[in-house]
Amino acid sequence: MNALVPLPVLLPLFATGLSLAAGIRLKRFQRFISVAVLTAVVVISVVLMIAADDGPLSVHLGDFAPPLGITLVADRLSGLMLTVSSLVTLLVLVYSLGQGMADKDDETPLAVFHPAYLILVAGIACTFLAGDLMNLFVGFEIMLVSSFVLLTLGGTGPRIRAGSTYVIISLLSSMIFLVAIAITYAATGTVNFAQLAERFDDLSLGVTTLVQAMLLTVFGIKAAVFPVAAWVPDSYPTAPAPVTAVFAGLLTKVGVYCMLRTETLLFPGNRLGNLLLVVALASMIIGILGAVAQTDLKRLLSFTLISHIGYMVFGIGLADRAGIGGAIVYVVHHITVQTTLFLVAGLIERRGGTTELTRLGGLARSAPLLSLLFFVPAMNIAGIPPFSGFIGKLALMRAGVDNGSVLAWVLVGGSTLTSLLTLYVVVKVWNLAFWRSEPPGQAAEGTVMESQEDDADADDDADDADDDAADEGGPAVTPQDDQGIPVRPGGGQVVATSITGKAVTTTKRPPRTMLAATAATVVLGLSYTVLAGPLAAYTDRSAQELLTRTPYIEEVLRP
Repeated sequence: MNALVPLPVLLPLFATGLSLAAGIRLKRFQRFISVAVLTAVVVISVVLMIAADDGPLSVHLGDFAPPLGITLVADRLSGLMLTVSSLVTLLVLVYSLGQGMADKDDETPLAVFHPAYLILVAGIACTFLAGDLMNLFVGFEIMLVSSFVLLTLGGTGPRIRAGSTYVIISLLSSMIFLVAIAITYAATGTVNFAQLAERFDDLSLGVTTLVQAMLLTVFGIKAAVFPVAAWVPDSYPTAPAPVTAVFAGLLTKVGVYCMLRTETLLFPGNRLGNLLLVVALASMIIGILGAVAQTDLKRLLSFTLISHIGYMVFGIGLADRAGIGGAIVYVVHHITVQTTLFLVAGLIERRGGTTELTRLGGLARSAPLLSLLFFVPAMNIAGIPPFSGFIGKLALMRAGVDNGSVLAWVLVGGSTLTSLLTLYVVVKVWNLAFWRSEPPGQAAEGTVMESQEDDADADDDADDADDDAADEGGPAVTPQDDQGIPVRPGGGQVVATSITGKAVTTTKRPPRTMLAATAATVVLGLSYTVLAGPLAAYTDRSAQELLTRTPYIEEVLRP
């Protein structure tokens, strides 16, 4: 069984080579390879999750023992994270295939999408399975390289700017990560997790606290916790819908996973627990207040992402069995639900031509299935019973009450307020985009939506025309809607682009493949409610294993 541990990393990397070789000449083969490999990764992940319930599994690549060799470890936590992430990435891939085929995107950028996406999946798996700090860093860098490609597909101006911001922030965190690794190796002579768990106890409090603070900063940037989350609302909304869904739903949870792993295995005792609780509270409140102020759906969801990361940090800050277990439940829930909401946002943009809520309306009548696909995950993330969002929040609040400290009680109150404001936010989206009547000027079926660069060019042309008219003493020639927003012929005031940045045409009925993939993520989110008992029991055992540490250390260091 241990031989299966490296496969979630190796199979996507192998498929990347095949996908690059196929290119645009063998489009169907490229799609088949991607779907087949990710399906295989799902099966392997499920097997590893079940096997890890009997104890951690490990493999030393090249048969080199620590600290020389590369160690990959699958325990309950990493097995569960692998299973959820592989399911989500497979469904998002199917969604992207439907979007690419519908848009007839057969050009080189889409051919690059598959290899980049497979590399991203390999990087995620490497992060979850890494048994040492150095290979955790390697997993981060693999994700960074592929992320930049995916964020900038099509080469439109907004995507290049957003990708540049993302890369600069990621490189900064990578530099801090490398310094932390260097300090750790200089102080202990190893970067292997199991060995560090034993040797950190012999170091001075100052050194361990410094390393812990640096690692938390790195993982906080990746997880998008306040105050290092300002890059998220500007980076994610410009990317294609499937890319945004994976980034917001999954990549931020990689940072949360790393917090869980290092805080329990390397830094027991909860020395920085109060700091984490303060950060969790700030993330919840500031994130949700930012969401309340937004009128663009993608930016609104980006702020709710920041807010709900606070729930997970809340559980980590409590650092007890109930808190860690509740955090794991909420991670699993949020990966799926946040991904679903961004996929739905992509469908809304395709149907209405924009994600600007002030320009949407009437979708409950004109697109009832789309309305249902939004309503279920929206109620889920708001924590309405009996959805998994309610189960996760209840577990965390109970852990806070059991903790009994003043700060824990403040977090319980903050969690309740955040949940209520989240409900307000999703109800606002429902009222504006779905429930009210369709506003005048909304893009009609068959409207050719301009790409982002075309949109900017048209804005320049309109401004020039208005300037010429003003010079001649006449009125502005660019028509405007009732809100004073310039409207170009064909409803071009809205911006919607394909995966590769080309113009697309709005459709009354979104492609079936996109709808099916989104519906599957909705069902996956609902399955956590149906399987709430087994899921809670598994996460409780996972939390106990993390806090005990002994099974992990013994498995890695056994002869």
